[in-house]
Amino acid sequence: KPQNMALNSAVTSDGGEIGRAQALQALACGIAPHTDMNPVLLKPNSDTGSQVIINGRAVGNMDARAYHRYKRVARQAVLESFTRLQAQYDVVLVEGAGSPAEINLREHDIANMGFAEAVDCPVLLIADIHRGGVFAHLMGTLALLEESERARVRGLVINRFRGDVALLQPGIDWLQAHSAKPVLGVLPYLQGLHLEAEDSMADYIANRATREHQADKLGVVVPALPRLSNHTDFDPLRLHPQVELQFVGGEQAIPGAELLILPGSKSVRADLDWLRANGWEQAIQRHLRYGGRLLGICGGFQMLGQAIHDPEAIEGPAGSSAGLGLLEMETTLAADKQLHNRTGVLTLDDAPVSGYEIHAGISRGPALDTPLIRAGEVCDGAISSDGQVLGSYFHGLFESAGACAALLRWAGLCDVAPEDYRQRREADIERLADALETHLDLQAIYSLLDVKPARQGRSAL
Repeated sequence: KPQNMALNSAVTSDGGEIGRAQALQALACGIAPHTDMNPVLLKPNSDTGSQVIINGRAVGNMDARAYHRYKRVARQAVLESFTRLQAQYDVVLVEGAGSPAEINLREHDIANMGFAEAVDCPVLLIADIHRGGVFAHLMGTLALLEESERARVRGLVINRFRGDVALLQPGIDWLQAHSAKPVLGVLPYLQGLHLEAEDSMADYIANRATREHQADKLGVVVPALPRLSNHTDFDPLRLHPQVELQFVGGEQAIPGAELLILPGSKSVRADLDWLRANGWEQAIQRHLRYGGRLLGICGGFQMLGQAIHDPEAIEGPAGSSAGLGLLEMETTLAADKQLHNRTGVLTLDDAPVSGYEIHAGISRGPALDTPLIRAGEVCDGAISSDGQVLGSYFHGLFESAGACAALLRWAGLCDVAPEDYRQRREADIERLADALETHLDLQAIYSLLDVKPARQGRSAL
């Protein structure tokens, strides 16, 4: 994906940062994620600006106008990454960003048809019928493209269809006649399919549980921070049959729970202000008084300390903010991000754990003398003296089955059922691959790529 805008990211094999979705796609292909798979990543830190990451490294914060002027530099990085991938792989599939018919962004486009024109590649248009208006989406998009771009579109795909395809056939016939483009597949809506989200978490907040807490489940509550990053950390908990996880947005009542988790944040000091403005500081203090457990991950870990300093204006205006004062440490943000994939053990019960660090801060203080994780020569995180508060820079804490079970036991869940999140993720990737092989005209697509399928089983796509 030439350009992605997302707060869910991952650390690559070459030590850079890319969108989480591209790392998942690499995992599905059985290859290591590399920065060339997402050479431009935009991480929003306000409603009008983003941190710009080129080839896995942050180059600075820009508002929309400044980034539009910077696109010539970004375009060069994109084209160089594509050239390197072409030299390494037989096939490169490119995902667009947003709509290919964004008229206002056509100049210097590097994410959609501008890229396709620059590298001379065929294009498939894919529309989501689950959202409605699929025929209008496809015909309207084609109508808004330039003639050369329209000629580049070699087929259409309808995604997430529910029902009898035979009833859709008259519409498909009409679409093919009026667009002069073949429909290369109608993909079904796969109920219960889990794929790590590229970024959005609106559905999770809107659909959070409103019923009374089920006594047989561990209640977990996560504040939906305005700049929450890597909410995929909580997928293993959302899917765990013994856990009831809720994301709670602004102006929503903060429910009782056994475990509160402060998540990662792209703008830690601003999100800490948001927590205080929405009553979370008092709720956390009350939660701890009644014996509840509290975990902070990455930015949430930094919030647990006594202070957060940003002297170089890395994430916002320069200055310092008082932390929640629950761990004896302070954090100073710095321009160079810490980007690491790590493997270690939880000091709670020596459960194996693996994860990744993405943070622009260094924490120091006596709290770190009692770490949560030992990863070889590196110690990470902290455990409070009373054992109620944990903190860690590790994203992906709950993906390791042993570590997840240990943390749930610490939070108060007895007889934790064995759950393997990574096995579930792999099974759903296979399920999606099976659906593609069944419902796409792969021979037509292979002819566009001028390749033959390498093997049976998981789709070469």
